[in-house]
Amino acid sequence: MSSDLSIILPRVLIVSRRTLRKNKFVDFVGEYHLDLIVSYGAVPVIVPRVSGVHMLLSSFEPIHGVLLCEGEDIDPSWYEEGDNNGTLSQDELDEIRRVHASDTAIDKEKDSIELSLAKLCLERNIPYMGICRGSQVLNVACGGTLYRDIGKELSKKCPESQRVMHINYDDYDGHRHVVKVVDNTPLHSWFKDSLDEAKMEISVNSYHHQGVKRLAQRFVPMAFAPDGLIEGFYDPDVYNPEEGKFIMGLQFHPERMRKSNSDEFDYPGCPFAYKEFVKAVIAYQKKMNSLTCVPKSPKLNKEMEVKRKIIVRSFSLARNLYTSGHGKRGSSKDSELEAGAEFLESNTALSVQQENRLKQMGATVRNAGSYVERLKLNEEREKMARNVMGKMPVEQLSDLLSFYHTMAQICSQVLETKIHDLVVNNN
Repeated sequence: MSSDLSIILPRVLIVSRRTLRKNKFVDFVGEYHLDLIVSYGAVPVIVPRVSGVHMLLSSFEPIHGVLLCEGEDIDPSWYEEGDNNGTLSQDELDEIRRVHASDTAIDKEKDSIELSLAKLCLERNIPYMGICRGSQVLNVACGGTLYRDIGKELSKKCPESQRVMHINYDDYDGHRHVVKVVDNTPLHSWFKDSLDEAKMEISVNSYHHQGVKRLAQRFVPMAFAPDGLIEGFYDPDVYNPEEGKFIMGLQFHPERMRKSNSDEFDYPGCPFAYKEFVKAVIAYQKKMNSLTCVPKSPKLNKEMEVKRKIIVRSFSLARNLYTSGHGKRGSSKDSELEAGAEFLESNTALSVQQENRLKQMGATVRNAGSYVERLKLNEEREKMARNVMGKMPVEQLSDLLSFYHTMAQICSQVLETKIHDLVVNNN
C-alpha cells in the first residue's frame, strides 16, 4: 500500500452502537450512513465501542471527518450538575426507563469515545456531523444541556395542538412530524425547492425521547418542531464546506426520509447534509496534506549538474587510489582530482563523521596535510566536549540537546533556502 497521503481517500470515523444478539454483544452502524459517505467519495472507518478505545483514538489518525449517529441516552452527569434531575421526580424517572427501556440504558464507554471525538473535532476544526444522538453529543461537548425526556419536561407545558410525537416504536421508518426551517441557514438552502415560503415546513423522520434543552452559545438553530424543540443547529463561524469547515447537528434522520418500499428520498434535499459534509471532509484532507507535504528538492541546472558529476568522478578516482595503494598518478588523473580537492577545501565546516568518511574515500589528495591537522583539532575538541558534558547534570544536558536540535532545524531550513536561491539565480 502506498504511503502517499495524497492518494488515500478521506477517512470519516463513525462509532458503532452495541446491541445484544444471541446472548453476545454485537457492534453495528446503520447502513444508510455508510452508503451515503461512500457514495460521495469518503471512506467510513468504524470505531468499535469497546472498553479503552477512548484512550486509543490517536491510532485512528489521519481523521478527516467524524459522523456520530444513533445510540442510547447520554449519561446526564455530563450535562447536569450534581444529582440535579431538573423537575423530574423519581417516579417519573422510573416511568421513563420503563417506556424507553431500549434507549435509557447508559453506555458510558460510548459516551467517553464520542465526547472525546467531538472535542477533538472542535479543537482542530475537523468536519463533524451529528445525527440524532450525535447532535446531542455535540451540544453537550460545547456546554449545552438536554431534556431528560421531552414528554415529561416539554410536551406537558405545550398546548395540545403544539405537542409532537418525536418517537413511534411501532413505525420507525414511516413516522414523520413537521419542522419549521429557519431562513438563511444551510438546511434552508438544501430544502428551499421543497419549501412553501408561507410555512417553511418539511416533514421529518425522528426517533428520540431526548433533545436539546439549552443550546450551546456557539450554535445557531436551523429548524424547530411545533413544540419548540430545536431539530437542527450549526456553527456559522465553522461552516464552509469548500474550505473544509463543517460543524453541525441534526436531531432528525434525513437518511431515513424515503418513500415507502423505495430508496427514493422524500425531498431532493435529504442527502445534501451528507453531500456537503463529505465535501468538507475532502477539502479538509487536502488542506492537511498541503501542510504535511515535504517540498521537493530543487533541480540543478545543467551547469551545476556537470559540476556535480565532476566532483563525484574526482572522489571516485581518489577512492580507487586510496584502496589500491598506488602512489603514481597520470597527469589526466591529477587534473580530475583537483575538483575534489577544491571542493574539500571550500567546505571546512564538515562534521567529524563526514570528514572521516571523506578520508576513507581518499578525497584528500592535494590538501592532505591541512586536512589531517583539522581532523586532529576536531578530535581534540570532541574529546574536550565529552569531558565537559560528562560533568553536567541531566537537566543541563537536556536543555543543551534541545538547543542544538533547534539550531540544526534552523540551519537545515536556511541551507535549503540558500540552495533554492542559488538554483533560481543560476537559472
